[in-house]
Amino acid sequence: MSKSVLITGCSSGIGHAAAHYLKQQGFNVVASARRPQDVLQLEQEGLQAVLLDLADDSSIEQGLEQALAYTNGTLYGLFNNGAYGQPGALEDLPTEALREQFNTNLFGTHHLTRLVLPLMLQAGEGRIIQNSSVLGLVAMKYRGAYNASKFALEGYTDTLRLELAGTSVHVSLLEPGPIETQFRANARAAFLRHINMKDSRHRAGYEQTLARLEKPGPSSRYSLPAEACLPPVLHALTSASPKARYPVTRPTKMLGWLRRFMSTAALDRLMLKAGG
Repeated sequence: MSKSVLITGCSSGIGHAAAHYLKQQGFNVVASARRPQDVLQLEQEGLQAVLLDLADDSSIEQGLEQALAYTNGTLYGLFNNGAYGQPGALEDLPTEALREQFNTNLFGTHHLTRLVLPLMLQAGEGRIIQNSSVLGLVAMKYRGAYNASKFALEGYTDTLRLELAGTSVHVSLLEPGPIETQFRANARAAFLRHINMKDSRHRAGYEQTLARLEKPGPSSRYSLPAEACLPPVLHALTSASPKARYPVTRPTKMLGWLRRFMSTAALDRLMLKAGG
């Protein structure tokens, strides 16, 4: 039987591309999404799919149970891809919005990982891939909630890797920069839901943020399609020595290097120039 992989956040972008690609590579893929209409769409595309909302523990448990029905109770790979970005200055961010950000981007990932790990340890093999971000390495203004969740995911994953040393379960971080997905559209919706732009001292900056989120086409001249993330995902799943980190896109590679050698003040100036 082919090795099974569960992927979260498959309605679009990296998760959607990875589900189809890994199926083509011979994996027994189970894709997941948080909305029933997206699960139906994935099934119509020929994928095995389950409903799994990372912000809901019971949905995670039920989704995993359904996924295991497709895999005869085993799971070799878990690609924790599902996430979204909540824009807004931290001073304007309701605590509930920050809590929602962490529920999806970290706590849900933890709950699912914790449920899956015993299966991998019992089987004597497993691969976990965490989809982080360049914003898990450096900070940008108006990205505080997302920055915090991805910085936390980086620390979480480094710790997990140490705790799994000596086992045959390997953990890797995928660290994309600008990738063309539905990320901006989802971020815009989160911004409008939680941020009171009219009464904020950051109103002018928010107008620029909305213009960026609403702009059609690539978000950056360095943007790459979701397919750029697929070779690293495959390597993390198949290599005898998977890497701890897989940076994707030029900005991630450049900023990962610069943060080691630039002073904090110099890096701050660079990131402020990068925009809001």
